[in-house]
Amino acid sequence: MGKIIFFEDKNFQGRSYECSSDCSELHSHFSRCNSIRVENGNWMLYERPNYSGHQYFLRKGEYPDFQQWMGFNDSIRSCRLISPYRGTHKIRIYEREDFRGEMQELTEDCPALFELFNYHEIHSCNILEGSWIFYELPNYRGRQYFLKPGEYLRFIAWGALNSKVGSLRRVLETY
Repeated sequence: MGKIIFFEDKNFQGRSYECSSDCSELHSHFSRCNSIRVENGNWMLYERPNYSGHQYFLRKGEYPDFQQWMGFNDSIRSCRLISPYRGTHKIRIYEREDFRGEMQELTEDCPALFELFNYHEIHSCNILEGSWIFYELPNYRGRQYFLKPGEYLRFIAWGALNSKVGSLRRVLETY
């Protein structure tokens, strides 16, 4: 079972709200979020209600201010507990929409997509096993996008504004 605690102020101060499952609208509980304590589980946080806007992946630990989770601001309006998964991971990435163009299959993390495949854009992908996080920049930096198993024919299907992907990482049970 997961557990995450949101605090209005930095360094775990101010009003707090505890959550142990998905929540599509956190704004009724607090006006801003400046620190977070993840006690159990892996979580995906979203800037806006209903799992939209900037996404942030957090694992067990303490985050005394929003910059610690690479936040763009102090707005967290929904969250999702990521179910534990112990199996293998497999993803197919494509350089064009609708599974066209060059295809690469990965089963491990990739800190620098361009260095490995000589391109930095993914226009479509098929998540065959496990869940993955795409990062806009190399070395797991920049905007984040959580993808669970399924077909994504265009980058807008995973919530991205463009097709730029610099790195990708498997979501493991624990980090």
